[in-house]
Amino acid sequence: MTNQTDELFADLPEGGGRDRQAEGETVKTPARVVMPNRRQMEFRASDLESLLPEAHRARVVWGFVERCDLSALYAGIKSREGTAGRDAIAPEILLSLWLYATLEGVGAARGLARLCEAHDAYRWICGGVQVNYHTLSDFRSDHGEVLDALLTESVASLMAAGVVKLAQVAQDGMRVRASAGTGSFRREEKLKGYLDAARARVDALKREIDADPGALTRRQAAARERAAREREERIEEALARLPELAEIKRRQGKKGEDARASITDADATVMKMGDGGFRPAYNAQYATDGESQVIVGAEVVLVGSDQGQLTPMLEQVNERCGEYPKQMLVDGGYNSHEQIETASQHTEVYAPVPKPKDEKTDPHQPKPGDSQAVADWRERMASEEAKEIYKNRAAVAECVNAQARNRGLIRLLVRGKAKVKCVVLLHALAHNLMRMFALAPQLIGKGTNTSGVAGLVAATG
Repeated sequence: MTNQTDELFADLPEGGGRDRQAEGETVKTPARVVMPNRRQMEFRASDLESLLPEAHRARVVWGFVERCDLSALYAGIKSREGTAGRDAIAPEILLSLWLYATLEGVGAARGLARLCEAHDAYRWICGGVQVNYHTLSDFRSDHGEVLDALLTESVASLMAAGVVKLAQVAQDGMRVRASAGTGSFRREEKLKGYLDAARARVDALKREIDADPGALTRRQAAARERAAREREERIEEALARLPELAEIKRRQGKKGEDARASITDADATVMKMGDGGFRPAYNAQYATDGESQVIVGAEVVLVGSDQGQLTPMLEQVNERCGEYPKQMLVDGGYNSHEQIETASQHTEVYAPVPKPKDEKTDPHQPKPGDSQAVADWRERMASEEAKEIYKNRAAVAECVNAQARNRGLIRLLVRGKAKVKCVVLLHALAHNLMRMFALAPQLIGKGTNTSGVAGLVAATG
């Protein structure tokens, strides 16, 4: 028995683990700690509903989406009761994912797909539904008209609640870096050579596949042919845009034949950025209600200048809201006489008057040749009241632009004006969602169910 006991406790230090004396020195025994074991299997019983607190932003997003009219999205779903095929992913899930991702500064479809597997908020929105990045990317790019209609719906709801009054609307543009690289721009001669090579490549692939159909799998053959065809289409788009770019060059006093277009994103235009450099970009235009800071207009233009963008935005605001704003606040980039004359038929324009070359000349005095609208604008901007009103422009427009940049609207990950417009509309929708939550939370649903789905299915079935 004694031997068995000695063997059982042979590993224990003498003295119960206390320090012991050895030849006049204090010897410490090893410390006992608990180290992590990350290979140990754990089984936890929990539902997705319990992962998020009641006031979580993901619930706010879902509450907003469940009140939206998604009948246009449901009408495009091919999966129907009584027909073959897998069920489609509910549009509520895809729209909520993109709105929440936009608020969190996530702009890549692949990154969003990974978050749907690893992040509790995105997993809660999915509710166990598997979503891949192809579906996410296609949803964002293919529904520009629906996103525009949802922006109109959000503005209309806030107007009905008395939040948006259109007493003052501030407009401003922001240059957003395009996905195209500066090295992708080519002149007409180079583009024509690339187009001939691309067409020859497509023909060669077809002959290769016809000669030996078994050399490649069906998927490999389709992928190669698609890549060659898409390159050919991009070069054709670049050639088609060259006349427009050449005309811009001529207006700038430069040679039209020096115009260059991108072979990766024909709609991208080299613009002067905020840091003074020139890079491929898009010009995103936002019009914002002054009192509520709700975005009431959004557009994407392919020129770096804001000249000529005032009246189109006024018409969009009128179409979206049913009325023109009483006062329109813009910076010096919009104050062309032609634009002011047209805009003054519907609203009061507040824009800075350019400084004359002669310092002795009063810029606010009407000049020979000025129309009545331009003369009134000059006199109006000389008053102290107008100067105080104009101070609100930066506080509204610049604030909205800054929030968009904080949410990731710095470098675009999509190509083409149509897709860029979808990204700009998503940012506008996400912004208005948070303004609605702050100013009229009663317009947002509870964010806990999908009560509207059954009605939509029945209405579109």
